[in-house]
Amino acid sequence: MDAISHKQSFWTKYIFSTDHKVIGMQYAIMGIIMAGVGGFLAYIFRYNLAFPGAYIPLFGHLSAMQYNAFVTCHGMIMVFWVGMPVLLSSLGNLLIPLMIGTDDMAFPTVNMLSFWIFFVSALVLLSSFFVPGGAFGGGWTMYPPFSAGGYVNKNPAFFKELFSGTSLMILAVALELVAMLMGGINFLVTTINKRAKGMTPFKIPIVVWFINIASVIFMFSVGPLVAGAFMLLFDNVLGTGFYDPARGGDPMLWEHLFWFFGHPEVYVLLLPALGVLAEVFPVFSRKPLFAYKPIVYLALVSAILSVLVWAHHQFVAGIDPRMATFFSIGTILISIPFAGIFLSFMATLWGGSIRFTVPMMWALGFIGLFLIGGLTGLYLGSNAFDIYAHDTYFVVTHFHYTLFPDIFFGFFAAVYFWFPKFTGKTLNSALGKLHFWCTFFFFNGTWFVLFFNGLAGQHRRINDYSDFSLIMKEPYMSFEKFATVCAILLILSQFIFLYNLFTSLAKAKTSVRNPWQSNTLEWLAESPPPHGNFETYPEVYRGPYDYSVPGSTEDFLPQNVPVAHGEAEAIANVQNGITTSTNTI
Repeated sequence: MDAISHKQSFWTKYIFSTDHKVIGMQYAIMGIIMAGVGGFLAYIFRYNLAFPGAYIPLFGHLSAMQYNAFVTCHGMIMVFWVGMPVLLSSLGNLLIPLMIGTDDMAFPTVNMLSFWIFFVSALVLLSSFFVPGGAFGGGWTMYPPFSAGGYVNKNPAFFKELFSGTSLMILAVALELVAMLMGGINFLVTTINKRAKGMTPFKIPIVVWFINIASVIFMFSVGPLVAGAFMLLFDNVLGTGFYDPARGGDPMLWEHLFWFFGHPEVYVLLLPALGVLAEVFPVFSRKPLFAYKPIVYLALVSAILSVLVWAHHQFVAGIDPRMATFFSIGTILISIPFAGIFLSFMATLWGGSIRFTVPMMWALGFIGLFLIGGLTGLYLGSNAFDIYAHDTYFVVTHFHYTLFPDIFFGFFAAVYFWFPKFTGKTLNSALGKLHFWCTFFFFNGTWFVLFFNGLAGQHRRINDYSDFSLIMKEPYMSFEKFATVCAILLILSQFIFLYNLFTSLAKAKTSVRNPWQSNTLEWLAESPPPHGNFETYPEVYRGPYDYSVPGSTEDFLPQNVPVAHGEAEAIANVQNGITTSTNTI
């Protein structure tokens, strides 16, 4: 079947486009812009933490109310307006149709609409900085009564409350979740119904599997939060009392609704990033992905467990100790499937002909950083330790060691890996490596020392520690200043990436169709792929990770190459670790 081709205007091609690749890039661009906003907020409040009350270059003096608002919006932006679009929406849109060998999403118009709802949600959030009273500053978890103005005024002025910073943030979150929900449905329907001929479920690349599993987790857990967000909005603008104990409501209800989604959200971000690693490691070790089917099963187990551990965020909220034990055990159990996935990645690297390309460096850096976050998460999964460490910088550091590798290392590994495919151009390798090392070292410099501040008792969401004698003692204040310097350098390091990106885009088309000699179907299309993706739709004969197959004259075998006699057994042996022979490149 010939690919679809027709003339498009500038507006239909680049703005209100139904092409999955353009929409994927729109999500990526919006994610990068919002990362700039979130990073600037982080610079402001981190400077204030190191030098309380000092004049902040490019901003001025920071009040306590502004500090709370900036910390709150930084957390919201990085999770919902950076992590979600660049990992789930951008990667899903860019990769799924190409990797399963089809022309576009199942519902192109719905796909376009999902982005523009997301775009509006970002504008609503940013507008909250400019309304009277400023942006919401009650913490990114939006716990009542901080987030429920109806508590104070049982008959609130509708328009005044609707356009308050609190209501605008709640509305922005609800819109963003609706947009992501529309995209997730599209991913699932496309993968189920539009796969290339011969692409059975266990011939689908792992990144496509993981994006779809993340979408299922999202769809299963997001409904209660969307409902809870509108209930919270009604408490603010209509004076209802869903979360008001004086009128039969319960603020703990919001905590359960929020974390029933909030903790699975961690895996919604993690799984697409792990999927990127599953594509990068086989290519640059020239080996099949070890234990392909077990990885899929482990991800499915983790999806089930992810919605059973939410209340470990509520160990200090008066939860019954018997229930706390249940959630502690569940939290520890969920580490098992991810440990299996990481061990499979290590087995893939073992004995391989490893090439330390820029995508490979980001993938390896992801592993090193995330393991620190995962191991400290086991401590916090114990309710006995969590009661001590709750709301300290130990917790803050832990989730930065989990979310930062997901969002940024996973995203940059994907960008450096697929940039030649979607632009027809190449990024500068030397600048890419400089970008990696600066990000890796300055991230660790920012956060590792704050583990010690957290164990010493430094509490989060306090803008001035001058009255806290323990934190003002050395070395803790020096750690705070060191972390701030590294944070500023970490932010500045991202301009290396932007410079590399823009200078590379300005170059003439230079890349070949398959520069990494990869097996998956997207590399069969032109670089960049045209509207409709393929000249003729491919047919699939083999799995996506047939590298260095014994007896083959090539060390890679694309999915559209028929399986030769006796080859299937050799592939199975390599995948199961029976032989580790590889072709050195």
